Amino acid sequence: MPLSKNTCAETVQTQLKTQATEWGADLVGFCELNHAPLLSLPNHRFAVSIAVKLSDAVLSTIEGAPSFVYFQHYRAANALLDQIAFRLCRSIEKQGFSALPIAASQSLGKNNPYRGILPHKTAAVLSGLGFVGKSGLFLSKEYGSKVRLATILTDLPLQPELPLIENGCGGCTACQKACPAGAIYGELPTADGERNFDAEKCSRYMKEHFQDVGRGSVCGVCIKVCPYNKL
Repeated sequence: MPLSKNTCAETVQTQLKTQATEWGADLVGFCELNHAPLLSLPNHRFAVSIAVKLSDAVLSTIEGAPSFVYFQHYRAANALLDQIAFRLCRSIEKQGFSALPIAASQSLGKNNPYRGILPHKTAAVLSGLGFVGKSGLFLSKEYGSKVRLATILTDLPLQPELPLIENGCGGCTACQKACPAGAIYGELPTADGERNFDAEKCSRYMKEHFQDVGRGSVCGVCIKVCPYNKL
């Protein structure tokens, strides 16, 4: 379903959401960022947030360590998200605007391996899809942390359709107690959403202990134990 020309922003967003859902997205949100993440694209300060739900059956195979089934599912979810983002970008471009997809798994390379162009959870939170938990993971209202995310940056004026969601972790520290790396502090995230979780410590532990599963690129324990997920 191609986007029609000369339509209002609300209609365009509805069409984008319909397309993303038809292509496999479970959640789609829109927001305006506080600033453009890329200096080379100063007008790209609007974002489309896309979420795909992970399988409950797959997550049930995680028992204190990642399973091969989870690693394969994780990669498949990333591939689906990247395809949806790619196709949505084409739709936005046909409308006469510019769009840049940010891959589901992203980093800025060896000099900054734990950061990407824009944290997907930032766009998801500003879109009203959920909040950042004590684990540092994004928790959606519908599916908890059982989601993978991708983002599109664009100069197409977008408006959030949902209010921001208050953090729902409360006094729970299940993820902190279960984290095999000790990388979760059990505290609510700060404004930047990072200082409650040590990404470097998490990554180092995975590479040292889970090398036989995806060369130490996944874990999933904090997702499995989160009561917000209702597994």
